[in-house]
This record gives sequence, structure tokens and C-alpha cells, in this order.
Amino acid sequence: SNTVSQTDCYVSLSLPTASSETVRTKTVKNCKDPVWNETFCFRIQSQVKNILELKVYDENAITKDDLLFTVLFDVAKIQLGENVRLTFQLNPKAQEMLDVEFALDSIPVPPEKLVTNGVLVSREISCLEVLLDNSWTKNKPSEKDFLFSVKGSYEESQTLSLGSSWRPMKPLDFHYIKYSLAELRVALAEQKLNSGLPFLYLAYTVCDGLLWGRNFSKSNSRVCDLSRNLDVRLEFDLCMEEKNFLQKRRKFVASALKKALHLERDLQDHEVPVVAVMTTGGGTRALTSLLGNLLGLQKLDLLDAISYITGSSGSTWTLSHLYQSTDWSHKDLSRLIGEVRRHMTKCKLSCFSLESLKYYDKELKLRKQEGYQISSIDFWGLLLEKALSDGKNNHKLSDERQALSQGQNPLPIYMILNIKEDYSLSEFKEWVEFTPYEVGFLKYGAFIRAEDFGSEFFMGRLMKKLPESRICFMKGLWSNVFSYNLLDAWHLSDPTERCSLRCTQHRTVDVGDEPSPPARSHELETYLVTPECGIMDIIRQVLTERVMVSKFYNFLKGFQVHNEYLQSRSFCIWKDTVLENFPNQLTETAEFMCLADTAGYIDISYPPLMRPERKVDVVLHLNYSSGSQTSPLEEASKYFLKQGIPFPKIHLSEEEKKNLKECYIFEDTETPEAPTVVFFPLVNDTFRKYKEPGVERSPAEMTQGNVDVSSVFSPYCLNSFTYTEEEFDKLVELTSYNIQNNKHLILQALNSAIEQKRQHKK
Repeated sequence: SNTVSQTDCYVSLSLPTASSETVRTKTVKNCKDPVWNETFCFRIQSQVKNILELKVYDENAITKDDLLFTVLFDVAKIQLGENVRLTFQLNPKAQEMLDVEFALDSIPVPPEKLVTNGVLVSREISCLEVLLDNSWTKNKPSEKDFLFSVKGSYEESQTLSLGSSWRPMKPLDFHYIKYSLAELRVALAEQKLNSGLPFLYLAYTVCDGLLWGRNFSKSNSRVCDLSRNLDVRLEFDLCMEEKNFLQKRRKFVASALKKALHLERDLQDHEVPVVAVMTTGGGTRALTSLLGNLLGLQKLDLLDAISYITGSSGSTWTLSHLYQSTDWSHKDLSRLIGEVRRHMTKCKLSCFSLESLKYYDKELKLRKQEGYQISSIDFWGLLLEKALSDGKNNHKLSDERQALSQGQNPLPIYMILNIKEDYSLSEFKEWVEFTPYEVGFLKYGAFIRAEDFGSEFFMGRLMKKLPESRICFMKGLWSNVFSYNLLDAWHLSDPTERCSLRCTQHRTVDVGDEPSPPARSHELETYLVTPECGIMDIIRQVLTERVMVSKFYNFLKGFQVHNEYLQSRSFCIWKDTVLENFPNQLTETAEFMCLADTAGYIDISYPPLMRPERKVDVVLHLNYSSGSQTSPLEEASKYFLKQGIPFPKIHLSEEEKKNLKECYIFEDTETPEAPTVVFFPLVNDTFRKYKEPGVERSPAEMTQGNVDVSSVFSPYCLNSFTYTEEEFDKLVELTSYNIQNNKHLILQALNSAIEQKRQHKK
């Protein structure tokens, strides 16, 4: 507030679901108790969550206006036909309050065609066609650029050039929400570029019909064709392609289990368990170890028993390599492992040769021309391509469908986090899954075709198709460990520490409103947000700044949140950010998605397997994390317990953690929906003395059993990108052995899952 004089207050009002424009009252100068008595009207859609933002400012003629308070009010609290005056307590000690009168009336118009999954809502959109009538320039040659803008539209702003010679001009299209309060604004482009003065706008309320402006422009509004389906699938259910895959895969699983468990009869469909392999990150250690684990499963004839394989960070490098072969799980993995071995043991200096740098520059320029927001993460992807393959690889994620066409391989799922630049991971993160079929948000139930990832969307419609990214760029994205900020690093060093965040956050409290309207379950509380002092804002900016961020166009752009979104269980089981009660700040309002590796929060790829629709019965947890081998599993168990997602509780004593075995089984017998977890930490236990299960090493072979996977001097540390042939072979042999040596525990879990499914059917 102004410490020299009394405040010069005004109030701004914003209702983003109704209008992208912010309106404001006049300024009442030098007044302790300002009265405005101004009326503002918004046209709202009652099926979406309308949060009115009332901001009280102290106007300052010299510096930026001071934001004093922000009130967030859920319009759903107002009943139709009601006229009510509410008082919002801003500062009880100073007896500062804001009185606002609300009235809600219905408008006799045809019902709007909405598409919703109970969390997100797609509304009708119109297309405003702007055609410049430049016939009057025949006798008045002119070269002017006009800037047209419709705030809140897909296009936002576009430029029309008025040439020196008359010619027919191509119209401009603006796509915007049909029933929103939108304005078409026009200005000379140089006024925006060169002048510090405000625009001289020609503003019109956009509605169906013709609009004319000052002899030089006309525009026409038409409703977009809604007969076709949305390009974003708004469903929490599995896509049809995945359902068809599972039906085909079930035959492979049933046959493999009959053979492995020596069953006397074929399994019926309802008896076949869904078995998944869950892998973690860990760079080249994860890349190599996963190959060994899969080789062990192949030697046990159990690869065909697996329906899903999930990966994050380094393990995605393995998966994206394997799925370039359409029948990889039925081929001898030794050959594929040999290919990776060749790349893992070669010198990586060529990655930084002049020829390589020219190649990177060429590919990045091409990617920018295609329409992508390039970043250092794309350069990282090109480095991975050079280091782990032979030259340019045109393989794409959607190409992996060929490896699933007959159900011949498990379905790969790649896991990543959607984050925000000004929040830490512990404050905001959303799980995003990638399959060869779709890319989607678990929390919102919104999915797009894999080949459309990176393209531009608005209100669920594909507006601009970009070429699908090559797999190297996806590898760089899935292993993006470079987007962490200082608060993320603090959390990684001490996951239990939370108080470091509080002092930097704006103070947000539930203030209620007087008189209090009758509460309904879907209504949000009224919140008062008080900005922290300037130094705290600066500190927070430093702590939350992300130097390198991987940005992709947000395919949720334009969607609005359903009025009863918090009543959706499918949303609530993934509701774990500080913004869930502030829908105006959720992902659907962002232009870009910011994506990062999951390891900054919990180094797991469990979430896709915990979707209730996938009904996973058994998870083979293959751990490759740095540091504590049990921490990711323990953190995952706590997380799912907090979210209300069925998952076994993990109980290991400190003594057990110091002397880990090769395999553990965790299950929750009281909760049938919870999967059985078969946990494989990355340890070297009996492999020291046994080269194969039951076959002891000779004295001359004992050195082969010395595989250091845990000390600070281990050759398999996270920043190691090149192994010797011996180091590579030892890690593959160890991880393959650990699987084979615990065959009995894997079969025990599989057998129990079959029995449980039989009992459940009864």
C-alpha cells in the first residue's frame, strides 16, 4: 500500500471462463473507504467451474500498481434468480473488507453443445473471419500493417499487410469460444512495435453476424463444424486400440503361464492375470540392467506372460531400442544386447566432432522450421542418438504399433511429469504417459494420438499438425533431468523437508463470505491471496527458476474445468498439487506443457499401471535407482496410500535394508485391488559365488562375481556413459542371474494371482 498518502484503490475483475478480458473499476483517490458502485456483466456457462478473481490494487503513478489482495470466488455459490450481497474479509485486524453484490439470471438461448468427461469440458467454438476491404486503396497507395487480435482465441493476434497495389486479400480466421465475451481489436502494427503509447483499438463485441469497421475492414462469424469428433479423447477408459491389444495379448499370456506353472488345463479369460514390468531411471545403468533382466525373463520363458512394460529416464532408452524390432521378445535377446554393447563400449568423443556438431545444428534448425520450440533438451536427444545408435534414426513412437499388431510383445508405456516453471515438483506435478497409441494426462482423462504429440490444439481440436518427433527427441524428453530447480534439489536431498517452501509462497487462506450461502459439495471455498513482500518474491523466483525446460504445445489448451470436477474419483486419485482448488491455474490454461523426468519426484514409472482401468495384478519392480534401493518403492507406497490407490504397504527393517536380498514379494491380502509387487533391487548377493542358479563358481571364476553396483567407486554411477566390455557383460549377467535365481518367487506371485482371480469370479 502507499505509505506516503491514503490509498488510491481500484478493483479489477477477471472471469477467464467467460472472457479473456480483465475489467476494472475507476480509481478512488486518497480514500480510506472507497465506494465504486459499478456494475459488470459476464455471460457464464453453468456447467463449467467459474472462478471470479477480484483484485484490489493501490494505483501508483510512478511505479507498478501495488496488488493488495486477491479474492477467488466460486460463482456456483450464487443461485439462479438470486440477488445477494456478500462481504469478503480482507484484513480483519484493520477491519478492511470488500462488499460485492451478485445477481444471476438465465438467458433464453439454445443449449450449448458440450463434450465432457466430468473433469474437462469442450465448448462450442466459432470462427471469426476477417477480410480487409482494401478497394479504397486503389487511388491511395499505402503500405500499412494492421494488427488484428482476439484475446482468448487460438490465434490471439495476426497481421494483415496493406500493399501498395490493390489485390484481393486472404481473410484471417480467429477461433474462439462461441459464447464468450470476446473483442476484435485492430491497431497499426508499428504502434505496438515502436510506440510506448496505448493502442488505438477498434473494438467490437464478437457475435454471430457481420461486423464492419471504419470503411476498411469487415468480418464474418461462423460456427465451426462440430459434427466430427474431438481430436482429444476425453475418457478415463482405455482406448480401443489398447483394448484390442489386450485381447490378443491375453492368448500369449495364458499359454506362457500354462507352460511355466505346469497347469493341467488352459486358463479361461477371466483367470488370466495382467502382469507388468515396472522399471526406474538410472541412465546407462538402467539401460544395461533392463536388458539383463529381460534376458533372464526370456530364459525362464516368461516374457510372454508380461502385458505391460513401463519405463522412465534411462530405461526408456532400452524400450525405444527394443521396439524397433517388431518381434523382439521372440528373438534371442543376445543379438540385441550385442548391439547395445557395441555402442556402450565405444568412444564417445565423436559425439562432439565438428561433423557431429554440424549435424546437430542442421537437425535443430529443421526441428524449428517444423514448428517446435527447440531447447537444449533436443540437443540432449541428438547426443543420445549419436552415442547409442548408428547415425540418424527415423524411428517414431507411433511406429511401435507394428510391434503390438498381433499382441506379440508387451505394451510399452513411457512415463514423464508435467511441471510448472514457477513451482517445485513437490508443489506441482502431473503424470503424463506415452504409449505407441496415445499420449495423455492420467488426472484429466485427456489423450491424443501419439503421432499428434507436439501439434497445436484448441478446445480439443487439432489446429496445426506438426510432423511427429523422431525417437531421439523423445528419448531426450523422457530423460530430461535438466529441468529441476533449487527447490527440487532441496527435496531430493531431504524428501521430508517441506517448510522451505512456505516462506516463499503467497499467503492463501479460506476467508468465507458473509452471509454464507448454503454450501454444496461441488462448490469451492472462497480464498484470499495476499502477496508476499518483494524480497520473498525475488527469493522464490531464484528458487523456482528452471534454466532448461522442454516445452511442447499443450493439447489441453482451451478446455475448461467441469463445475463438479472435484466429485470425479478419476480426477481425485491423482489430485496431489497445490493448485487443484484453483482451476484458473491448472494445465488447461497454459500455452505449453513443461515436461521433466520423474526421478526429481519419485524414481518410478508405476502410475500408468495404477490406473483402475488397467487392472494390473502383478508388478515386477526392477530397480536401478542411485542411492537407496528401497526408497523409490517405499515412497511409491506412501504416495499411493495418500492418494487412496490400492497398493501394498512396504515394511523393511533398517537391518534388512543394509543386507538386501535379491527379491521380495509384497502384497495386501485384505485388498484384492492392490497388485502383488515382486521387488528386485539392484544388488550383488549370491551372484558372487554362483555363475548360474545352483552352479557355484570355481576359484578362477570368483573375480567374475565381483560386480560393484553400490559403492561410490562403482563404474555404473549415473554420470558414466561408457563401460568396458567386461563391465557391461558383468552387469548384464548379474541382472539376468537375479531374475533366474528367483524364479520360484515370480511363479509364486503368478500362481497366487491366478487363484485370486478364480476366487473373485466365484
